[in-house]
Amino acid sequence: MNSMVPEVVFKTRVRDDSLGGDNPFAWKDVSSQDIFAGRRVIIFALPGAFTPTCSSTHLPGFETSYEEFKQLGVDEIYCLSVNDAFSMFQWSKQLQVAKVKMLPDGNADFTRAMGMLVKKQNLGFGERSWRYSMLVEDGEITALFEEPGKTDNCDSDPFECSDSATMLAHLQTH
Repeated sequence: MNSMVPEVVFKTRVRDDSLGGDNPFAWKDVSSQDIFAGRRVIIFALPGAFTPTCSSTHLPGFETSYEEFKQLGVDEIYCLSVNDAFSMFQWSKQLQVAKVKMLPDGNADFTRAMGMLVKKQNLGFGERSWRYSMLVEDGEITALFEEPGKTDNCDSDPFECSDSATMLAHLQTH
């Protein structure tokens, strides 16, 4: 494994109470350096906000296990999807996610550079991320759990190894 994460800029929205009004959020560019430099980070990527497995199991699993990950030396956990910042925010709000940070990859720049961009036109999704999780230490990918069968327009949505339990087991033994 041991390769570096792609250097991209994520278009995010951050709360800025000085703006006032009903939508006190401002655009903020966040680079890969901002997220990964000098930190131990878990990224888990999934096909889309509000989709069944992503909403029922994948994201909630990492949210529920967040404190266990922190005890094992993880600085932060990010949920990445080829969705815009608005969708990611509303999705986290609906699921009451308070600990995992949402990372919108709306242009799929990171996903494409990771080699994880797949077509999902068979579902009307366009291009999305293949499901995976990874441990990144100071920008270096030290563990990667990619779901099997990566292909364009996959007939199924494998969810066997990118879950929180697999990552926890890895951290407990390494």
